[in-house]
Amino acid sequence: MLKITHAAGHALVTPGKQSPDGYKEWQVTSEIVKLVMLELENYEGVIQKRIDDPTGKSEIPLNKRCELVNGWGANVHIDYHLNAYGAGWNDAGGTETYMYITKPKEANALAEKIQTNLVKELGFRNRGVKAADFQMVRETNRTAIIIEFAFMTNQNEAMKMRTKEYQKKGAKAVVDGLVAQYGLKKKPSVSSTPDVLYRVQVGAFSDINHARGLGEELKARGYPAIIVTK
Repeated sequence: MLKITHAAGHALVTPGKQSPDGYKEWQVTSEIVKLVMLELENYEGVIQKRIDDPTGKSEIPLNKRCELVNGWGANVHIDYHLNAYGAGWNDAGGTETYMYITKPKEANALAEKIQTNLVKELGFRNRGVKAADFQMVRETNRTAIIIEFAFMTNQNEAMKMRTKEYQKKGAKAVVDGLVAQYGLKKKPSVSSTPDVLYRVQVGAFSDINHARGLGEELKARGYPAIIVTK
């Protein structure tokens, strides 16, 4: 069983944390979280929980988030963010992924996999895997990483990350990294072919021509039709 927690960076109400035109970080990262969680539902042995406010209307403090991760007993925590530099549009850009300064082996391996996938999917500059003393990777008890998908102060990257296409690319990179790291297997698909077939009789006619007419009409609509006489 793999227990994963997710957090979509900063809430809608958090001061700052937005592009120069006022588009909030949460508006992008929340969508990516939802896509990742939806896709992970297709894999065996995965239990997951979102530990930020999914409405974006309140900012849950970092210490509380760490408590939620640890209290729930998560094996993995992922924080989803957009980077920023300065107050206006500029050329700073790229993708980077963080782990704690001690460079835990598992966190390092997961971060490397996801970072490689992100650069491939998004096409932004590879800023690499980095180690930092951020609270969310310091005070969580198990594997934790922070993803900075792009710079919301870089107009090209910011506009791309607002699209469903790039949000799906980001989510795919995260899921593929988790699958590779933990050997996740997809749940068996449910067969679309029923084990039992039910026959429906649509009419009985004394005139063979009426029966044939209905049979031809059913066939034209894509339904098998057999005329049986008694």
